[in-house]
Parts: sequence; C-alpha cells; structure tokens
Amino acid sequence: MAEEAILGYLKNDEEEEISDSGQFAIDHGLDHSEVVNVIKSLHGFRYIIAKDIKRDTWVLTEEGEKYAEQGSPEVRLFLAVPEEGSISKEELQKLVDPAVFKIGCSQAAKNKWVQMGNQISRKVQHVEDRIKDLLLRIRDGQEIGTEDKNSLKARKLIAIQTWKGYSVRRGPDYAPIRRRTATDLTREYLQGLCLVELLTPIVGLNYELRGMLVNNFGSMMKAKWAANYRIGVAIYTPKFLFIVSFSVKERLKDIFRLMNFEEMPTNRYVESSFWNFDVLFQPQQHPARDSHDTFFLKAPETTKQLPEDYVELVKRVHEAGGYGSRGYGYDWKREEANKNLLRTHTTAISSRMLYALAQHAKQQSFTPKRYFSIDRVFRNEAVDRTHLAEFHQIEDFDALDPIFGHLKSIICGSDGELLVMLQMLRYRILSIVDTDELDAALIA
Repeated sequence: MAEEAILGYLKNDEEEEISDSGQFAIDHGLDHSEVVNVIKSLHGFRYIIAKDIKRDTWVLTEEGEKYAEQGSPEVRLFLAVPEEGSISKEELQKLVDPAVFKIGCSQAAKNKWVQMGNQISRKVQHVEDRIKDLLLRIRDGQEIGTEDKNSLKARKLIAIQTWKGYSVRRGPDYAPIRRRTATDLTREYLQGLCLVELLTPIVGLNYELRGMLVNNFGSMMKAKWAANYRIGVAIYTPKFLFIVSFSVKERLKDIFRLMNFEEMPTNRYVESSFWNFDVLFQPQQHPARDSHDTFFLKAPETTKQLPEDYVELVKRVHEAGGYGSRGYGYDWKREEANKNLLRTHTTAISSRMLYALAQHAKQQSFTPKRYFSIDRVFRNEAVDRTHLAEFHQIEDFDALDPIFGHLKSIICGSDGELLVMLQMLRYRILSIVDTDELDAALIA
C-alpha cells in the first residue's frame, strides 16, 4: 500500500516532491517504518531519488513519562503536607513513595514551598505543577524555552531523539507501477508473457554477460570468474548462450568433508539469545543485541528450554568472571537470554556443539571432533539492490589441536583449494551471500 501511495503521488507532476516522509505517512494513514522500507527499495531500483532528513526532537524519558502522568515529586510532596500546622518527617514518609520523598523534599525546599526541619510545614498555600505542564507540552510536540529544556534535561526527564526520514522525488527509472524483476526464467514464466512483454528487455537480467570456457574447476578458480558466490561456465551455441552455475556452497562442503570435517545441523534458524549471544559472552547491553541489528520474534517470544546448570554458569561468569575473566560486573537478566530471534551467526550452532562435546566428555571421555557449517544467518539490515537481510556464513572448528600452525594446515589443505576459494571470495569469509540464485539463465 505504501508503494502505491508513493508512486501514485509522484505520477501527475514530474516536479512533484514528497518533502517529508513522516508527514506523508501521517497524511496517508501509513506506518512510517513501512514507508521508509519502501523508499529504500524504490531508491535502490532508481524509481525515486531519496535524500536523508534528520531532526533532533526532545522526548520524555521513562521518569519524565511518570511525572507527566502522576505529577512532579515536589508537588506531590507539597500536597501531602497539611494546609495548617505541620507534619513530622516520619509521618510524611509514610504518605509518599521513598523516591517522591527524597526528590520532593529537595525540590520543594529549593522552590521555597515548604519549611524543612523535624517538622515540615507549608510556606505557601498554592503551587502550580510547572514541571508536569512542561513535560505534557513536550509530549504534545510543542516548543518550550531553552532554560526550561536545560532544567528538565539536568533532571534527566527529557532526552534528544534523532528522527530520520526522507524527501523523495522521481528517479531516472520512475514508473507509476513497479516492474517486477524476473528471478527465474522458467518455461511457465515465458509462456505467461504477452508479445509486448516478450519483446521488452526483462528487468534485472544482464544481456551483456559472457563467460569463459574452461576445462576444470581449478582453472575456474584461478580465473576468478564469479559473482561473489557462484562459479560459471559459458557454453556457446549458434543461437543461445547457456550459463551453467556451480554452487560454491556445495564445493566448499566437499572440501571440508575431504579433510574429515563433519557438517553441523544448521536447520535451527530460530535461536534463543542465550545461545546466540550470552554463551559467547557478549554483554546484554551490547549494541548488536538491539532490534536495529537483530530480528526478534513476537511469537513465540521466548524459549522455555535451556540447560539450567549451564545458564547459572554463564550468568556467574557474566556477572563476576571466572576462568581468567573478570566478567562484566552487571546484573545479568534471564529474561534477556530467553528472547527468541533469527540467528545472527552460525556460531550459535557451534556453541551448542561445543556444549554437547563437553557433556559427552563428562559422561565418558573427550572425543576429538572437526565440525563445519555453511548456512543462512539474518541481520536487520536495510535491504537494497546489493544488500539482503540474510546471507551465508562459513564456520568451522577443530576440537583437537588449537594452534595457529594447525589452522594454517586446514586452510591450505586439500591441495590449497580452500585457500583459493577464500581468496576468490575476497576474504569475505563471514559474508557469503545467498547461493540460491539462478541455476540457469537463458538469454536469446
């Protein structure tokens, strides 16, 4: 719906511009995050040209929200003091919350509203809750004075939040309706096209693509004829050019198996934060755990199956350290570890396998193992024509000989083919992209 609204808005006038994506979302009853995602996609395909907009706005902190709803502590304390006479500190403490008493006494005395001592009494009869009024104005988007802002900021009742949006105008490839990119040239797809569509270049296909005829895999590797994650052989015929693709993923698996590595079970796309982050001793306040980098699940939101003895061990090391570590010295929260997510790396699988090896060693004896995995991982990234929210990661570990020379022998093993593969991938070992691309492209 957001896509139709944006393209439709720019349809009538070539000079038409969406000056503010936030206001556009409000005017059309759309969620701004949805509008932003569509803008990024359309910009990537050159339907539109988008420019960043950033605005710093003041928002209420958690404490500020509480004051806006319940009133400031100084006013609440003032109202608890009797209009006539006085009240003892002990009695007043029973009437208000401890936090309200502590802050309220300080601010009310500073404002000269009450007389402090063993007995507390009013110095004025009426007060206005100016703090609450200012907070409500900020929450409603109204402007307040600089001095008032500084005062509220000093009390940590407000904070700056950077709002990000876009201005949008037509791009060089603008069209009122997005032309869908062909991802698979199947017989059914071609039969479903009308004559005009058949004579129109299919968006997204490289009609200038040519490969090189080679005889063996090694020659292909040296030629480095690949688009990041595919090796191809071009076979020419008088009328057609067929592109036959070999999956680098499968070839890498063969290389690891030749070196006696076992493939880890990687069909667990949904993982708990415990195995994905905590076991790897990533602190719970780490930015990578934020929703901007991680896809957290809404249902099921949390896991219920964690090894309790291991959870306690991980918690203890996070909080107080151990095994040569000083720990992080913070209050480790189980509810954070229970959160489900789409795994951000296959190291979560390695964590499980290492734990299983340790349990086996406790019951019987340690068995040296070599494991590897090549599978999808997910990051909450902005999707455009060159980036996806999912990609492939290669991972392996050898629970036998933890020395650098042994690692070198693994990389250079199998006649150095693994090393050549990694060099061809430009050392992007942790960024191997989706291998499920076109298996064959037919270009007339």
